[in-house]
Amino acid sequence: MMTRKEIAINKLKSLGETIIEDVSQNKVPAVRVPSRGTSNIVYDENRRHYVLGDRYGQRSLGNVKQIKKIGQMVYMANFCKQLVEREKTATLRELYYVSEGWEVEFGTQDESNIVGEDLEVTLGMTREDLGLMPEEDGASVYGDLTIKEDDLEINALRSGKSGYTISPTINEVEFVDHNVQRVIAVETMGMFHRMVQESAYKKFDTLIVGLKGQAARATRRFLKRVNDELGLPVYICNDGDPWGFHIAQVIISGSAKLAHVNHDLATPDAKFLGVTASDIIKYDLPTDPLKDIDVLRLKELLKDPRYRYETWKMEIKKMLKIGKKAEQQSFSKYGLEYVVDTYFPEKLEQME
Repeated sequence: MMTRKEIAINKLKSLGETIIEDVSQNKVPAVRVPSRGTSNIVYDENRRHYVLGDRYGQRSLGNVKQIKKIGQMVYMANFCKQLVEREKTATLRELYYVSEGWEVEFGTQDESNIVGEDLEVTLGMTREDLGLMPEEDGASVYGDLTIKEDDLEINALRSGKSGYTISPTINEVEFVDHNVQRVIAVETMGMFHRMVQESAYKKFDTLIVGLKGQAARATRRFLKRVNDELGLPVYICNDGDPWGFHIAQVIISGSAKLAHVNHDLATPDAKFLGVTASDIIKYDLPTDPLKDIDVLRLKELLKDPRYRYETWKMEIKKMLKIGKKAEQQSFSKYGLEYVVDTYFPEKLEQME
């Protein structure tokens, strides 16, 4: 079986060979790019995540307006090929500065980011497979999991109180061993550190993952891999508001923007642990009133196919009815230990 590196190199070469073949046959070179427009993004009921439809656009050197875009894509593809062959990586910011020396430089980093997305959707590979990395730090993982990066073995339970930081090159990391039964991912690092301090990893035989807000692509890939490869159930605990719901649902069903790579990122079997509107009522949590933008967002979620299940609809409608939202840390009303000693055991028993 070919490695992801070999597949990436072959696809990058094929892009160049397609253009050369057109030239050799006296054809105007053109590149087919799958459409990422909203009309071509479809929720796949069987896969349980967003996918791209079958619509394509064509960029042709016969169109003056598209010449620069094709040139940028070819330069970027060649740069990525060199990265993958040399087993190096570059951040998206570094790529932007490198392009200053190209004949088809980018006006802004936003422009180079868009061409990078065009390249990955055209090749059907993630930017990480092409050697391009984001700037943001990865999420933190704490618990009895041993991984191998290059020749170094790392145990996430013995990596300090902040645990193991998920690498952007998570596809190259090998899972060596583990002694856990589940994964609990939490939205905030405050909750992550609370769970570490209260030995939640031991009480629940769990890996604790601190998402740091909206989960980065490497974090989503990690959660999918531990679910698929290690068979560990994944639970997500976020703030009880529409934004927390959305962060969880992007992990579960993917995002529309990344429809072309959701097969590598979405974890459809992951479950939302809380905080729910029912939790706000049951545990009498401190709350804030919903703002107009919260209400608008909740109503949008009701129309989103990712929230089509009755449990999601019920919780969204209940939140609209009570007009309140709550943060994870609101359980501290009953003491710092309450969330680990009472809330999580009750919710896990209910869900398992």
